[in-house]
Amino acid sequence: PTPLHPCQEHRYIRKRARPPQLSNWPQAPNHHPSRIHDSRPSTPQSPSKMPPKARAPEKPSAPTPAAKPSSTGSKGSKTGSLDAQAIVQDVWGKYVDKTPQRVKLLDCFMGFLIVVGVLQFVYCLIVGNFPFNAFLAGFSATVGQFVLTASLRMQTNPENKAEFESISHERAFADFVFGSLILHFFCINFIN
Repeated sequence: PTPLHPCQEHRYIRKRARPPQLSNWPQAPNHHPSRIHDSRPSTPQSPSKMPPKARAPEKPSAPTPAAKPSSTGSKGSKTGSLDAQAIVQDVWGKYVDKTPQRVKLLDCFMGFLIVVGVLQFVYCLIVGNFPFNAFLAGFSATVGQFVLTASLRMQTNPENKAEFESISHERAFADFVFGSLILHFFCINFIN
């Protein structure tokens, strides 16, 4: 025989390993499409096919001793938080030491854009969005400027020099300025 795919083999085993139905339970009507017009009642299975299960008398369970609080759980959480804190400090230290000043400046500007976008959204939720086009223009300007700044960061990051060999830093900055002008022109026109 041909070997079965693992999924097919599982289905084959599952079909063969079904438990027999209990005879004292009422049988559901068979609604298989091939038997829709069959009006014969289904014959119940004889009770002799499956003997009833013998039950052992229940013994009263002994009271379980109270669980002692383990000090390992608190130590584990303390060491886990210390490990996480050490990881964050290590990442921050490497960022401060190895990241050029230009990239840090772009990161600060991107953080500022995130804060401005969140403030605009919260203002819209609290006060309302009466001039909805003004909210959309401001929020899309923030998001668009974030995207343009992320693009400038990728193009001017010294670690990505291999991917952007043909683009100089001046060209990347000129593209950033041109894209920003177009973005803000459309946002101002959208305000009306």
